[in-house]
Amino acid sequence: MTFNKSSQRISFLSLVKNCNHKGLGIYYLLSAFIFGISGTLISVLIRIELYSTGNRIISPENQNFYNISITLHGFIMIFFLVMPGLFGGFGNYFVPIFQGSPEVVYPRVNNFSILILSLSYLFVILSFISEFGGGTGWTLYPPLSTSFMSLSPSTTAYLIFGLLMSGISSCLTSINFFITILNLRSYYLTLKTMPLFPWSLLITGGMLLLTLPILSGALLMVLADLHCNSLFFDSIFGGDPIFYQHLFWFFGHPEVYILIIPAFGIISIIISSSYQKIIFGNQSMIFAMSCISLLGSVV
Repeated sequence: MTFNKSSQRISFLSLVKNCNHKGLGIYYLLSAFIFGISGTLISVLIRIELYSTGNRIISPENQNFYNISITLHGFIMIFFLVMPGLFGGFGNYFVPIFQGSPEVVYPRVNNFSILILSLSYLFVILSFISEFGGGTGWTLYPPLSTSFMSLSPSTTAYLIFGLLMSGISSCLTSINFFITILNLRSYYLTLKTMPLFPWSLLITGGMLLLTLPILSGALLMVLADLHCNSLFFDSIFGGDPIFYQHLFWFFGHPEVYILIIPAFGIISIIISSSYQKIIFGNQSMIFAMSCISLLGSVV
């Protein structure tokens, strides 16, 4: 019994103190898998609810639960499945290998990022299990997210806290990858000869560092409207709810390419390894991904 307790204690401490990039990459992938299961269950609930018009599984007295399911499904699939899996998981595991470096440049910051990500997921789930959930949609549009006529403004605050912490985690990971790729490469590896996968993460990290502060500012303005008597998005007192949509989609449109560009790099590497040939037009692919990120950010 003593051995089991000590082994459990050692495994928990190794989880918290682990700074190895491969171990953290595996933790990211496992976390994304677990988060994805919860998002998939919510999507199954939505599909069962929409399967027929007569037989409903959500009671008429609690129709807000359907809106909560839509909101959480969008949050979990985007911010807690695809981004941690493709960007954090594969990036942490493979970037130092492709770079020829022993580790990322900030291993402890790397560990801190995944701990913050887990805490942000707890905040999102806290909004789900509280007395009234926040059925605002995953875009958090005002006036749904700022009106006190909603069932519970505190659940919107939980969602915002979860997104802010997830954004901090993504920014720390982006800085880590950015500096690792630029400054911790092997001597013989230039930017022209660097594989496509590190290039895809470099471009994705740049987009995240450019757009996530805008989203964080918009979410803080929503939080201030809810709890600090500000009037950023209240049209009755001169606010502009459309202004939030401009701020949100400054992040939301590049987010599409933040999700897909790491997948472009992974697909290119898999095809190149499977057929044992170099990628045709490597620099053209790098230029294409850079143009996609630039146009996706300013559109």
